[in-house]
Amino acid sequence: MIKTALISVSNKEGIVDFARELARSGIKIISTGNTAKLLKQNKITVTHVSEITRFPELLDGRVKSLHPGIFAGILADRKNKKHLNELKKLKIDAIDLVVVNFYPFEDAIRKNSPKEVIENIDIGGPSLIRAAAKNHENALVVVDPNDYSEFIEKIKSRKITADDRRRWAAKAFSCTARYDTIINNYFNRERFPDILNLTFKKIQNLRYGENPHQVASFYRDFMADESCLSNAKQLQGKELSFNNILDIDAAFELVKDFEQPAAAAVKHTNPCGVASSSAIEEAYKKAHETDPMAAFGSIVALNRNCNAGTAKLMKPLFIEVVICPKFEKEALEILKEKKNLRLLESGPIKKERISYDLKKVCGGLLMQNSYHPSISEKNLKVVTKRKPTRQETEALIFAWKVNKHVKSNSIVLAKDNVTVGIGAGQMSRVDAVKLAVMKSEGKSEGSVMSSDAFFPFRDGVDEAAKAGITAIIQPGGSIRDSEVIEAANQYNVAMVFTGIRLFRH
Repeated sequence: MIKTALISVSNKEGIVDFARELARSGIKIISTGNTAKLLKQNKITVTHVSEITRFPELLDGRVKSLHPGIFAGILADRKNKKHLNELKKLKIDAIDLVVVNFYPFEDAIRKNSPKEVIENIDIGGPSLIRAAAKNHENALVVVDPNDYSEFIEKIKSRKITADDRRRWAAKAFSCTARYDTIINNYFNRERFPDILNLTFKKIQNLRYGENPHQVASFYRDFMADESCLSNAKQLQGKELSFNNILDIDAAFELVKDFEQPAAAAVKHTNPCGVASSSAIEEAYKKAHETDPMAAFGSIVALNRNCNAGTAKLMKPLFIEVVICPKFEKEALEILKEKKNLRLLESGPIKKERISYDLKKVCGGLLMQNSYHPSISEKNLKVVTKRKPTRQETEALIFAWKVNKHVKSNSIVLAKDNVTVGIGAGQMSRVDAVKLAVMKSEGKSEGSVMSSDAFFPFRDGVDEAAKAGITAIIQPGGSIRDSEVIEAANQYNVAMVFTGIRLFRH
């Protein structure tokens, strides 16, 4: 039997109707501050917490419910005679239900000054939740407004089970753990702390994982505040799959690297084609033409709004997903006929200044920052007799940007801000060169080449020269750099070193 409930909520969605149902069931309601005020305004009888503690709210509201008269009522074991006698002796009523939630700390961080952020750290709320969750066999706890309806139905039917109690307690501990983790990460100034606490919220269950026999779900970082897949809105199309999500992320993060309008078509997290141009429709057309066969069933990402011209180019093609900042009205009208095509809007592109890349391994986690230095013509070290032309330099920098997003070992061939051939995920670098040339289908003549790491032998340059490649960008640093440079000079191929490796596993 529930006789007394304590209600103190920041998110007041549905709380009036919930409290009214509790009152109709004969449950006494204790409340605090603004919650008590709201319930009273709606003609719900409320006992203010100060009437229980016999203390007013102290320290500008920092101390409200932190009192033995409250916590003993929550924590008492109803089967323990000693506990019950102590309550009786001290005239403390048992509290059977705790309904508490608190202001989202992540919102406080985004909206307030550091001093105001401190004031948004809730002390009493998490303590109340933890107390009730600990004593869940005696005191129920509800932290999610979405659970109000179910809870009321179970009260009315008197069918609250031990499993219900454990389930709500688990949700309560999850709530406080998330809250403490966000606060912990706000205060932490170490880039790689000794203890790494993470918190993610489930966006959706997926039909299956990478393969049909695997079970999967998709989670979002609570603190993700940039334009990214997890913050995007799906406008139409089938449910996203596990593999869709990986590919969308790869494609969108690639086009975010470009200031000019850019488009990418991606399969299995590697680009089939990438292009940058003065107009987004032209960029998409050229990206698709890099390798139309590989782009069959691809994920498309744009760093500009999708307009009618771009939509018309996409309409006759088989594309799984398109993600962009926004779909213009005319574009949506054209693409809505492809009902299975998934369309996602990211909103205006915004990148986080500092972000991290996490990779799971069996029994552990790898963490690194996701920063790569920017390069320009002044950062490039010319190591060959011939210096690249301005046009070649522009193409080299474009290819290098794309290369950051291709799985190692990788080679990217480009010309006029368009990829012409991509060799990805090869065990030897010369094979990556051969694959990129093969994928170019004869378009490699006059192109430039980017390599994600140094050439261990001159054979990669030999293959490039045979394919008509005129300039190469690579990190350098091989013990055979002199042999590689000599080969480039032999073919009159310009070569620049960046000093920056772009491995991607």
